[in-house]
Amino acid sequence: MTTLSPSAPTGAPAADLIDRLAGLAPGSPVHALRHRREKVVAATQGSHDGLFDPALPGLSLAERLLVAVYACRLTPAPGLAAHYRARLTELGVAPALVAVVDVGDPQQLDDERLRAMLTFTRTLILKPIEGDQAALRTLPEAGIDTPSTVTLAQLIAFISYQTRLVAGLAALAAASASATSESAR
Repeated sequence: MTTLSPSAPTGAPAADLIDRLAGLAPGSPVHALRHRREKVVAATQGSHDGLFDPALPGLSLAERLLVAVYACRLTPAPGLAAHYRARLTELGVAPALVAVVDVGDPQQLDDERLRAMLTFTRTLILKPIEGDQAALRTLPEAGIDTPSTVTLAQLIAFISYQTRLVAGLAALAAASASATSESAR
């Protein structure tokens, strides 16, 4: 049930995932505001591309995508979760495994390594103050080396940033659209 496919390239990501998921149309006020700091836009997309590069060593692409789905589920960020779930489907990860992660009970997993990653993800997302040395020790015990632990922590932090950015921009876009429609009346 917890068989992971080897890392393999998937379809090319959208030019800017955040714009797409937040519903920012080019030329809209919120799109223009976000793109005033183009280097931040590029760095955000670049971080996404780097963290989900199939060639990144340590954690397989499937493991990183499963962590992303789980983190998005916990946050909750359904739009981002759907994006990462689609990437898992493209990658050919077993639907039963994706379903277990989507339900949110890592203890159902036979794969100790993935179970440890998801448990650590839950800790950092829901109770970050408990992401201490004891929580970190569970990762090497599950066969996750130090560089992979760093990658995992970076991934979780990035997903946390990404979910908040999408939610904030979507809220701004909705407020802007509402203000525009009210002023047109």
